[in-house]
Amino acid sequence: MDKRYQLQFIVKEDGQLLRDALADFGISKRTLTAVKFDGGALYVNGEERNVRHPLQGGDVVTIIFPPEEVSEGLIAEYGELAIVYEDEALLIIDKPAYISTIPSREHPSGSVANYVRGYFQRQGIASTVHIVTRLDRDTSGLMVIAKHRHIHHLMSEQQKSAQLQREYEAVVEGHVKIEKQSIKAPIGRKDSSIIEREVCADGQAAHTDVTVLKQGNKNSLVRLKLHTGRTHQIRVHMAHIGHPLVGDDLYGGSQQSLDRQALHCVFVQFPHPLTGEVMIFESQLPENLTQPLNN
Repeated sequence: MDKRYQLQFIVKEDGQLLRDALADFGISKRTLTAVKFDGGALYVNGEERNVRHPLQGGDVVTIIFPPEEVSEGLIAEYGELAIVYEDEALLIIDKPAYISTIPSREHPSGSVANYVRGYFQRQGIASTVHIVTRLDRDTSGLMVIAKHRHIHHLMSEQQKSAQLQREYEAVVEGHVKIEKQSIKAPIGRKDSSIIEREVCADGQAAHTDVTVLKQGNKNSLVRLKLHTGRTHQIRVHMAHIGHPLVGDDLYGGSQQSLDRQALHCVFVQFPHPLTGEVMIFESQLPENLTQPLNN
């Protein structure tokens, strides 16, 4: 059985060349080159064709993508994945805290990527792991994972055009006085650290919307919408306005009541990369994250 990833679509009008129809379907030039030269194939009505083949309305085009090479450094592990949704293109999970998205020198195993690779092996999915939306190790919540490089490409294009929307909830120190505000402050790497980021004039543009949901005794529960996806964006922006996340000691938050940043991805929305259907996923804020509101 051919385990290579494949897609089909039906041509809607006469006169297009196959290469033009593929471009309309979202196949990039780079992907098409890989299909042509790295072990893929193109079929029209079950017969192999080249990109100059003229199409008629109603033709069925099948794209067979070349095999994906899985990194030898990514070890397959078999742990629990909290799967929220799955189809032939996507895997949506609800990540707990204290688990890295990808392996690192400090945490070479036990990452989401390790577990997803193990899951793909068991399911017979001939693909490497494509993380679309990363979360920091100590951040919990919804994550989007693509099952193929082409799907990853389509989702990356959605991120660039702001079609993929993410929202978070966080408990931050102090009472945030402005009920709704938009933080537009560029973020770059801090000179004295390989990990820490900061707001700086020569950084990359970063935009976060902040809405206050609830005021506690000393802290605030806020909802955050990302318009860009910079590393540590929420953590840096909230610290920048004087309200670091509870538990985020890297950016000035206290760990007295929580040993990790109080941050959870609660909402993801995007059009499905193949069907265009609007997909909406939500996750509840873990109870232990709301406890600092009452301290």
